Amino acid sequence: MNKIYKSILSVSAAAVMLAGTLAPVMVYAWGDSNNGRPSYTLDQINNGELGDTITFNSISNGKIGDEKNFVGAKVAGANVETWNANTINVKDGETYTIRLFVHNNSPKGEEAIAKGVKATFSIPTTVAKSQTIVGYIDSSNATPNRYWDEVTLNASENVYLEYVEGSAKFNNNNGTFALPNEVITSGATLGYTSMNGEIPGCYQYSGVVTIDVKVHSSVAAKVSKQVRIKGTKTWSESVEAKVGDEVEYQIEYVNLLSEQVKDVMIRDVLPTNVEYVTDSTYLYNSNYQSGVLLKDNTVTTTGINIGTYNAKGNAYVRFTGKVVDKTMACGDNQLVNWASATVKGEVYKDDASVFVNKDDETCKEKPTPTPTPTPTPTPTPTPTPDNPGSTPTTIVSTGPETIVTGAIGAGSVVTTLGYFISSRKKLL
Repeated sequence: MNKIYKSILSVSAAAVMLAGTLAPVMVYAWGDSNNGRPSYTLDQINNGELGDTITFNSISNGKIGDEKNFVGAKVAGANVETWNANTINVKDGETYTIRLFVHNNSPKGEEAIAKGVKATFSIPTTVAKSQTIVGYIDSSNATPNRYWDEVTLNASENVYLEYVEGSAKFNNNNGTFALPNEVITSGATLGYTSMNGEIPGCYQYSGVVTIDVKVHSSVAAKVSKQVRIKGTKTWSESVEAKVGDEVEYQIEYVNLLSEQVKDVMIRDVLPTNVEYVTDSTYLYNSNYQSGVLLKDNTVTTTGINIGTYNAKGNAYVRFTGKVVDKTMACGDNQLVNWASATVKGEVYKDDASVFVNKDDETCKEKPTPTPTPTPTPTPTPTPTPDNPGSTPTTIVSTGPETIVTGAIGAGSVVTTLGYFISSRKKLL
């Protein structure tokens, strides 16, 4: 195992030196259950100074620099390797990825397996211009048993943070593993080949936990909108559906003020191609923890009053919509709908989308119909005393049907036929 550490040392030293030319590396806000664990260099680890002790994230010149600074952030999807380890400036509406580096520092590999390893993130639930996320590592047989570090998200206005459900992952040399949403509450168990809580020592078994958080500008309320196909269990910000499917929408409201608020109004604006299903609106809150059916079907029109909420009080409104085809184009259609909460005259919004790919019979290229030739009208007879200039009605046979021309005019045959073809296209 020593050779692995030595090879990493040559890379890490160069990285640390480069970082030093850009900005001084600062380590702060970290801690552990021993009130301050020792730091080790890679040389000290290789020389056996750690002994038989299993410890995490204590190398001062390791793979990420000082491992005690193991929580960082960056813009989600950014194609950069640099993480903001202490602070990052954030904007309303943007999503950020939070990283937690996990490394059992023992050089003894599978002879020094850490047990009961799990990761936890603590995400603030109140409104502020500065939001600090704390990441924790726990292990039942490590010394210390618990480690923590933090990263602060700074905004120019009051914001709250929303954890993006389903975004938690653990990536190591064995692959990428999805983690449960409990990573932000009771914690998520980690591992190497499976999430069994066991991580051997050395860099080859290290990994990175990531979650995504979305920044919302707000001074009084949090509103989150999600959707799922009816009958499924997982909520998300978007789903794929087809015409005729029923989808369930969920609107979460949270009072972020330190005071009670009354008459909270919830309203949802459906897109043209989604219809509200009558008698499908349910309210969930502390008074109705199993949900109550609302008789008022106005959640998608004038909105509904969901009552009074204390500080940090919350509620969920759920209802069903049916995907219909009123104005869909062939190909991909994004049906976006917005939910809003009105609190003390201020409106707070969030959206969810249903994606529909229209590829039915109406989208298939149809052969161009052969135009019906215009019939040659019968010549008008020369007026005679017995026939003083009148135009006779002519009957033109067209097969099963008969079109009358003459006084109406031959041109009307083409116009009428054209309208019929157009109407059939709409009906197919």
